[in-house]
Amino acid sequence: MTAVMIDLQGTEVSATERELLAHPAVGGVIYFSRNFTDPEQLHELVRQTRAAASNPLLIAVDHEGGRVQRFRNGFSELPAMGDILTVANDLADAQQIAQELGWLMASELLARDLDLSFAPVLDVNGISEVIGKRAFADNAEQVIHLGRCFIKGMHQAGMKATGKHFPGHGSVQADSHIAEPIDNRSWEEILKTDLPPFIELAPCLDAIMPAHVVYPAVDDRPAGFSPYWIQQILRGQLDFKGVIFSDDLAMAAAKIAGGMPERAHAALDAGCDMVLACNDRKGAEAVLDSVLSRVEQQSKQQQSACYERLGKGAALALPILHNHPRWHQAQQLLKRFSD
Repeated sequence: MTAVMIDLQGTEVSATERELLAHPAVGGVIYFSRNFTDPEQLHELVRQTRAAASNPLLIAVDHEGGRVQRFRNGFSELPAMGDILTVANDLADAQQIAQELGWLMASELLARDLDLSFAPVLDVNGISEVIGKRAFADNAEQVIHLGRCFIKGMHQAGMKATGKHFPGHGSVQADSHIAEPIDNRSWEEILKTDLPPFIELAPCLDAIMPAHVVYPAVDDRPAGFSPYWIQQILRGQLDFKGVIFSDDLAMAAAKIAGGMPERAHAALDAGCDMVLACNDRKGAEAVLDSVLSRVEQQSKQQQSACYERLGKGAALALPILHNHPRWHQAQQLLKRFSD
């Protein structure tokens, strides 16, 4: 399937963006902090976004917790996942915390009519400048234990889970947003250190986002542009059946594939189902036009496949959520982090 996820520039949908959202290749929208002031404004923005689109839309956000939480005013302040083990009494307690945080994060977004938070981060915390405490732990075993419980909590709320950044971004220092990370370790070391969370949790995940990192021992292309990583390893060896998102094509590490249209086609040819074209409006427009012929060859069912797989399930309405015992218990849990 072929679809593009774009972004918006402000707190409401402009006339230009209404035209953009109606493009037949648009299958999703990702919100950032600039798109949010308060829950009421967000609810109206979601309404405007969905109303302008010609396809069923996945509306997504990066709402992991810690420093990567786009909405704050009116939302619970979530801790960084790397802080769970620091407040937990033992591993069993940490697993319960992870599950409740997954449920809380997902429930609050679903109540505002969003579909996805791109979570959980399944990287193993190592030397990365961009991962750090976004990861659950500095070893694969604990990442697996906590990641599995976080995913369970998301699923209990009705939200699908997206694991990132396959096959692991934690063991390379450079930030792929602003640089071109190269991980020169051997295949054996990657398999031992970074891949286990994806191997173990692939059956639980609904979607996966590959890293814009080059692993020369495996392929000379970043994982998100690599048919070998996506088709041979992720689809083949891991037997992953879910949706594959590219990371943002406007990131510095994606430039290795050429201009924005070339990056989109490289990701789609490698096996991605939906590409993210954000923070570069002209680039996003070029991507949409360049993939139009691919979209026109798809059936309506294929065009809406990502939404059908990842669209939100039944969600608690906001007033019910705020009166729910589990929500109040989660608020008490959050105090452990502030204390």
